[in-house]
Amino acid sequence: MFDGIDLSKINLNDMMGQVQEMAEKAKENGSNQIFTSKAGGGMIELSINGNSEVIDLQIDNSLLEDKDSLQILLISAMNDVIKQSDDSKKAMAMNMMGGMNPFAK
Repeated sequence: MFDGIDLSKINLNDMMGQVQEMAEKAKENGSNQIFTSKAGGGMIELSINGNSEVIDLQIDNSLLEDKDSLQILLISAMNDVIKQSDDSKKAMAMNMMGGMNPFAK
């Protein structure tokens, strides 16, 4: 399975240090990213940062008397903005891991 790979040249401590450094950088970068979703034609606007922390929520006054619509639109906006954040995290992880392949020749 590992034919042609010199496992003695792989330093696990260095790899773990790189992983920890990348995780810290990702968390720092995440707090700077902002993802926004609108639902109901803009009646709901929800923003989160890259660490999935809600940073802003705007609700049109007309929804305050329609609890069912408010709930549906909030759920829609939350699901959308969380998906945006997750997709960004996955893309960032793939980019980071691309430069950290100890088995590359």
